[in-house]
Amino acid sequence: MNVLILGSGQLARMMSLASAPLNIDVIAYDVNSQQIVHPLTQQTIDLSLEQAINNVDVITAEFEHIPHHILDICSISGKFQPTPDAIKAGGDRRLEKKLLDNAHVANAKYHIINTKQDFLNAIDTVGIPMVLKSALGGYDGKGQWRLKDLSQIDSIWEEMDELIKNSPDQAMVAEQFIPFNREVSLIGARNKNGQMVTYPLTENVHVDGVLALSTALEGTSELQEQADRMFTAIADELNYIGVLAIEFFDVGGKLLVNEIAPRVHNSGHWTQQGTDICQFEMHIRAVCNLPLTGNELLRSTAMINILGEDSLPDEILTMPNCHIHWYGKEKRAGRKMGHINVCAESPDMLQKELSKLANILDKQAFKALS
Repeated sequence: MNVLILGSGQLARMMSLASAPLNIDVIAYDVNSQQIVHPLTQQTIDLSLEQAINNVDVITAEFEHIPHHILDICSISGKFQPTPDAIKAGGDRRLEKKLLDNAHVANAKYHIINTKQDFLNAIDTVGIPMVLKSALGGYDGKGQWRLKDLSQIDSIWEEMDELIKNSPDQAMVAEQFIPFNREVSLIGARNKNGQMVTYPLTENVHVDGVLALSTALEGTSELQEQADRMFTAIADELNYIGVLAIEFFDVGGKLLVNEIAPRVHNSGHWTQQGTDICQFEMHIRAVCNLPLTGNELLRSTAMINILGEDSLPDEILTMPNCHIHWYGKEKRAGRKMGHINVCAESPDMLQKELSKLANILDKQAFKALS
């Protein structure tokens, strides 16, 4: 079986690695260069997009921000999974909010902003403090503002208005500020037959708006049941096929959806060592309509993002429960260069392993371990 992935970054790379043992060949479409490439070597493959579409059995995506005309071309083939609507909802917060409302899942009160009057109306509707997010293009804390006081209105509007004017079809989404206890996420999958599986909830720690540490949760049955119900509602609403990630706010034991990602997700990287079937293989299984299994937690596991660093102390390699995954990227400040998965026999032992790792790694580069 042959699969084409739209996008050629680290997620396509890891899906390719997970596909090889299944005898599934993967190629990728680099959206920036508009070339077909090998997802591991990045070598160009002498195929047009149309030829690649004809040569594969399944088309899928590693990220949401894909030009709509490319989605349309792939959709016409009847091979694209999940649907273009799912990808578009993941890349446009307006569509995402509409989806969540249609699926009847709890999320923060919101208001769409196109003009300054909309902004003022949002203050009445949503209240202060509020979080403001660009509808298109924002990620890892970018394209976001927090309105805490009426004195900030003019300065924040000036920045948002410039973004709206300079970006086609851009708008802002004002959301009620949620005083949450923690951020958690759920990775789940659904195949064409409607079979669904979910992984254990993951607790996430962000530093400067970027995910830094994810830890698989154990023994949180009530939260897990809530998350599973919301996953089912969203997946059914989209008739979704593939891996879907949902980020939540945990507010005193009640989950509110923060956002969705119609793809494999950074907070699910721990599944590579924490489960029998990682999220990357699970996505390939789902889009190829293969059985979904192996999602149970086997051992206490956490993931640490490597941000802006292209080397690590060799001492880490002496830790048998520590696994490094590099992405083969050129070093750049703040860039996701790779991740580390750490495993242990119990949550207490995992904390000891993380403390050991913290003593080895640079404290400024890995603040979440401090």
